[in-house]
Amino acid sequence: MANASTRMHCRMNAPRESVYRALLDPRAVERWKVPHGMTSQIHDFNATEGGAFRVTLTYAGIDGRGKTDTHSDTYHGRFVRLVPNEMVVEAMEFDTADPAMQGEMRITYLLTDANPGTDLHALHENLPSGVSPAENEAGWRMALEKLANLVEGEFKSRVKATQ
Repeated sequence: MANASTRMHCRMNAPRESVYRALLDPRAVERWKVPHGMTSQIHDFNATEGGAFRVTLTYAGIDGRGKTDTHSDTYHGRFVRLVPNEMVVEAMEFDTADPAMQGEMRITYLLTDANPGTDLHALHENLPSGVSPAENEAGWRMALEKLANLVEGEFKSRVKATQ
């Protein structure tokens, strides 16, 4: 399971520019890139190629088991490749002493035109052996649903404002 991957697809009724912007805006990332039952805090976020980021996800209830400590998952990484409105590639790893949660992961987002909107294809590679692929997929489904709601809502607001 050390090299497990998660593939996701989501169609969003918003232009690629809006989706791409939400992948790189720290305020947007703090809102969407977190599963239900958790909160997100951005510590560092430099959305340029080679730029670093550091994020903590905290479980809202006492039932969550964190990868970094009892109730949180902190991860750090860098933006490997940015192709405006087409691709974002991130390398990241958890801040943890647990060998089952260690190792660099890679997330690739590809954006393509859809009718209507944008198709987002995401690939989360090299999951550490301690990360359940099923739980990872469930978390991604929640996060991408939040992303779709965010960009579709903002797009509708902009369209209304220009009418």
